[in-house]
Amino acid sequence: MSSLRTLFSGDVHVSYSQLYVVSDPDGWGDTPYDPRAGQTTGLCGAAVPGYLFLTTGLHTGPVGCTVELHDTEPALDESWEEIAEVSFRPVSDGVTLELWGGDGSFPLGLGMDDFRVRHSVSGMDEARERELECLDGLVIERHLLQFWPAPPARDRLIKQTSRSAAYWHGVARKQPKPPTPEQLAERERLAREQERRAMEERHLRWLKDEWGGQLPSARLLRVGGNVAGIKELAPELAHAIDRLAPDRQRAIARWAMRRAYEEAGLADVEWIAPALDAAERGQPLPAPFDVQEAVWDRLYGDPHVPDTDVASTDGRIPNMRQQCMAVPALFGAVEDDPLQAALDALYAAAVTFGPDYGTLFAETRSAFPGELGPSATA
Repeated sequence: MSSLRTLFSGDVHVSYSQLYVVSDPDGWGDTPYDPRAGQTTGLCGAAVPGYLFLTTGLHTGPVGCTVELHDTEPALDESWEEIAEVSFRPVSDGVTLELWGGDGSFPLGLGMDDFRVRHSVSGMDEARERELECLDGLVIERHLLQFWPAPPARDRLIKQTSRSAAYWHGVARKQPKPPTPEQLAERERLAREQERRAMEERHLRWLKDEWGGQLPSARLLRVGGNVAGIKELAPELAHAIDRLAPDRQRAIARWAMRRAYEEAGLADVEWIAPALDAAERGQPLPAPFDVQEAVWDRLYGDPHVPDTDVASTDGRIPNMRQQCMAVPALFGAVEDDPLQAALDALYAAAVTFGPDYGTLFAETRSAFPGELGPSATA
């Protein structure tokens, strides 16, 4: 003997002629295609996995709704005006009866199994004609959902009497067939690929904006040191240096080093000049430049070293010691990577010049004609 369990019974308030059985709480509100796609019945859309779209004759107001679970197919009750069957398989254990717009949610307790669903309805036309009375609480339209375990099968229209049902069955039959799993997978792949390309294009636009309207080479993106400083002050100069051969990059590094020390009045200091000469010859740096910390101690402790101020390149900091700005140019110039050496030394020279760094960049282009292009402006 067939057993019956009532999962829900009561009056529910529908809006826009719809309510739903849902087993995908995160994605049910945005179905990838019409839930009636490929069906001959239009009152219970089951084309989207884990989702049933129930259509009512009443636009807004209360309808009676009962949901039953049977262990075998129940006897057909011909007293209902509309009867159809569809197949349904939840995609999660949390199956609920949902109202439009989050107005209500009722757990049904269905397990993850293949079910056949018989959807029986009465009172669709009458409820639609007497909608004002329904809005005052009169319940005319009633729906019965009967679930029982069964393998998947095509939807089946068993009985249709009302104009409302005929209309929605017609709507269903105009819908194209739902996409196959393979088509859905391809659609998702294409969507992911489109998003990947869009992200890549956004990234490339950002890079171009960051680098003065020109995409940086992979080499520029990998180089360490103070590339960010040159990129901010003169990105076109960074691109030009990047295109040079390593020996020319090294030549720029040594030139920028000496200009920084000249600008800060350090080039002729007795214990500094030998280090500049060694760096230009590619030789090991003499003391105290063989230990960076010792250079700073000597710089601050020697009364013969000039002490002048310079503002930051943006003018916000008015009194940085110019000699401290120049010192890193030498250590930059001897970096193993000639591109980093050129960019580091040039940036240190730029901050040594402060707000007048444009003059330095113009000198750089003049010192290397044909390699760095016309004089730059700040």
